[in-house]
Amino acid sequence: MEGNEVRSQEAAEPVFVEKKSSGFLRFTTDILETLILAVFLFFIINALSARIRVDGSSMEPTLHTGEFVIVDKISYEVGAPRRGDVIVFHYPRNPEKEYIKRVIGLPGDVVDIANGRVYVNGQVLHEPYIAAAPTYPGNWTVKENALFVLGDNRNNSDDSHRWGTVPVDYVIGKAVLIYWPPEQWGLIDHFKHDLPH
Repeated sequence: MEGNEVRSQEAAEPVFVEKKSSGFLRFTTDILETLILAVFLFFIINALSARIRVDGSSMEPTLHTGEFVIVDKISYEVGAPRRGDVIVFHYPRNPEKEYIKRVIGLPGDVVDIANGRVYVNGQVLHEPYIAAAPTYPGNWTVKENALFVLGDNRNNSDDSHRWGTVPVDYVIGKAVLIYWPPEQWGLIDHFKHDLPH
């Protein structure tokens, strides 16, 4: 008589019971990793860009008071400002303040304003971005390592025609994007003026 064959069970896989403390530890570690990554990204983003709020009407119609703008801080580390760029810089008379204006004159340029027109090195600028033609006259020679800047709202702007040029090392960066309010979201127009230097 054959007996029933009984096979012994193979050793079962061990079952690990995760302790509550190790679950809490994992949760805490995840939170810490997320916070460290967030802080790291915050510093990287701040090293590459800045965010400013437009205050006043000096850049209308391009920018309006209350709009928030992202500023590219890297562009001028690898290149130089160009005529037509909208830049953010430390105000020369009080470097704790930040201004936003458009670059009109580069180092060595001669800027003339006469009869409602702006001339750079004797050539009139085509400026479709301004609110109105300037009503003031003037003549300036841009110093080395400096920029001549004007607001797009020419007759209501505290800019180089009042207080002179901006040292290049006062430039924070190039204004690139309006990100608030949402209905104004979009890239900022940097009008390129190709003039012989």
